[in-house]
Amino acid sequence: MIASITGQLTHKSPAYVIVDVHGVGYQIFMPLSSFYRLPEIKETVTLKTYTHVREDALQLFGFFTAEEKDLFLLLITISGIGPKLAVNILSGMPVAELVSAVRQEDLARLCSIPGIGQKTAARLILELKEKIAAIKTAEVETAPGESEERRQMLEDALSALVNLGYQRAMAKEVVRKISLSYEGELSVETLLKESLKGLSR
Repeated sequence: MIASITGQLTHKSPAYVIVDVHGVGYQIFMPLSSFYRLPEIKETVTLKTYTHVREDALQLFGFFTAEEKDLFLLLITISGIGPKLAVNILSGMPVAELVSAVRQEDLARLCSIPGIGQKTAARLILELKEKIAAIKTAEVETAPGESEERRQMLEDALSALVNLGYQRAMAKEVVRKISLSYEGELSVETLLKESLKGLSR
């Protein structure tokens, strides 16, 4: 089994990416949360991977973090959820939020993921609630020691971006980067303005 890949990124699209390793191009499927963190074409990238073997195909699925891969592996153990649907689930909600929704048995939140109905959401809660205890999720919105007030400010900015039509995973990553790198006083208005600039590039 191929557990990880390091090579030159030669193609990237939401459908799949291709990583060239010593002249061999590996096609890798990944959730949007990982796709939005990819470097530019021709740059080196390292991905944690899962090899899915079927009678008619061998497919690779890639992830930037161990948490994403761990949750993916748990998702595909659930009846009716294959690798493609598991990737779709991870694309629809960041790991920390997905884990939180399962722990809180939040059906409505899980049903907000495209392709997930009430039956599948209920099955996720039933089969994942105990298993996800082993997954460590990191809320990366704020730096260590920062206040709940600042966390709420970031959530407000993220909510506004989602309401404007941006993908949640992409908006969350931009908000996180700006929060950690911005020099000076940061307000919701400033954070939203800088995030919109980042998303328009």
